[in-house]
Amino acid sequence: MSDTTALKERVSRDTVKLLAEHLAAFDPTFPRRRFVRTALKGLAELELKARIIHVADALANALPSPFPRAAALIQGANASAAETGSSLFAYWPLCTFVERYGTDHFDESFAVMHGLTRLASCEFAIRPLLDKEPERAFTILHRWVKDRDPHVRRLVSEGTRPRLPWGPRLKALQRDPSPSLPLLDRLYDDDELYVRRSVANHLNDISKDHPDLAVEIAGRWKGRGKGPTPGTSRGTSRGTKTAKLHSEWVIRHALRSLVKQGHTGALTLLGFGPAKLDLDAFELSTRRLRFGESMKLHLELHALADADLVIDYAVHHLKANGSLSPKVFKWATRQVKRGERLVLDKRHSIRPISTRRYYPGSHRCELLINGQSLAIEDFELFAVE
Repeated sequence: MSDTTALKERVSRDTVKLLAEHLAAFDPTFPRRRFVRTALKGLAELELKARIIHVADALANALPSPFPRAAALIQGANASAAETGSSLFAYWPLCTFVERYGTDHFDESFAVMHGLTRLASCEFAIRPLLDKEPERAFTILHRWVKDRDPHVRRLVSEGTRPRLPWGPRLKALQRDPSPSLPLLDRLYDDDELYVRRSVANHLNDISKDHPDLAVEIAGRWKGRGKGPTPGTSRGTSRGTKTAKLHSEWVIRHALRSLVKQGHTGALTLLGFGPAKLDLDAFELSTRRLRFGESMKLHLELHALADADLVIDYAVHHLKANGSLSPKVFKWATRQVKRGERLVLDKRHSIRPISTRRYYPGSHRCELLINGQSLAIEDFELFAVE
């Protein structure tokens, strides 16, 4: 299949048939032909998520009822299936079936997800159960965090992400992420990058609602290693070094949003503390900019001491109510030596984008180095005549 093929096309006749074969191989009485016929009816007109739901609803009409009987069939089929990445879109509707029909059957749903998540991750399916019975769910997740299967360990982190893309937000964990923190403490230096990436994304989610807490957690992890992941055997010195490398990567990835925002605590933790500099120039190529045009930012500085620099700039956009709203843009990352002169130029365009509406009037451009504001220049934005 071509890389350019739309994602929705991966939920197709072929994947529906593969799912039917998966279930019928375990239970020959599964009505394979009827399921395929129902699942394919109207499928082509739907987008990706609607296709997944459509196939899941076709499963509901084909699997035995009540839900515990269907769960037993799915669980048995999962246990005998080979893990294949190309099958993700075939098995995804099983996760959605659990999400839509298993919320009143807590134990059966968790049992199914434990095996199913290696075929198609169940981070969406677990969320209604977390909302409905959080204490009961977290009791199970505290066991799963020690599971030998990295897919299960990853589900512990990914399923509890408060701002999971494409999924409903877990508002209780947005308000108070503390129930998930002991789980992340067990997973941040997991041997599997697959798991560590989820932990980093989870902490990045937390940083959007609780930035200082995210920095505090990252600081606790910095340079630490807790020992081998279940089912592994790290050597003592090598294992500690590896764990430290793991935690450093997780911290950098987890704090990426705060770094982009110029959060001082995040930058300091990553080694970008206040720098000793002489700012010689910060200039805009124009003070009068028309919508659709661009301007050049020019920077000159001298380093008074060795330093690692994160150089950003914020454009303070005029809003409809007359206030200014800053948006931080990345410029450069540099290592400088004492006495070194640094000259940088950057072009910034004011062009149409779907996520921002521009208003004519006074705007502002601010230089940020390691999160510190060093200079501000104003410019006027004019509408196209």
